[in-house]
Amino acid sequence: MDTQKKSRIFLNPLLKENPILVLILGLCPVLGVSETIDKAIGMGMAVILVLFCTNLVISLIRKLVPNEVRIPIYIVIIASFVTMVQMLMNAFTPELAESLGAFIPLITVNCIILGRAEAFASKNSVGDSILDALGNGFGFLIAVFLVAFFREFLATGGWKLSNPFTNSTIFEIRPLADFAIPLFGQNTGAFLTLGIIIGIVTAIRISSEQRKTLKAKKEVQ
Repeated sequence: MDTQKKSRIFLNPLLKENPILVLILGLCPVLGVSETIDKAIGMGMAVILVLFCTNLVISLIRKLVPNEVRIPIYIVIIASFVTMVQMLMNAFTPELAESLGAFIPLITVNCIILGRAEAFASKNSVGDSILDALGNGFGFLIAVFLVAFFREFLATGGWKLSNPFTNSTIFEIRPLADFAIPLFGQNTGAFLTLGIIIGIVTAIRISSEQRKTLKAKKEVQ
């Protein structure tokens, strides 16, 4: 039973309770950095690292933090780890850090990070909090990657993936460059792509729930 609980903690945020595609939280970075898969992966990894560190620390100190000042303390912890991540990116992946710009420090106010700290890490064990952080972090990465995958393809006719440490091209393919739609490289394209993906995910989720309900009714009959 404990194994099933831990599996749900990690797996639910990937798709069933995805923070972006289902709960509609933290949309700002998804819209802002999803022009390319390079930026999407970079932002996703930064969010995973911050979530992991903050959930770990907050779970460790949860019994020591006075209830009246817990939110300011959580924000200070989150901001500290965001600063560390930004410094690491500036040192080792400077071009990626520059392309992400202000969206790195804005991780501090991402409602997914603070939400998981308040709703989960402050009330659960270190192990469960780490699983929750990884689940929500990878859920965020999946969502932002999906948006970037379709946006970059529609805007440029293909994809390009670079090594963030050397900035060398790993691969580049533009089979439909002549049919590119520049609109999808703009903010409007971000809203359109994210809206369509959320709509598809919602339709699949509703259809799945309806099938389960019908199956349950048939079993009762």
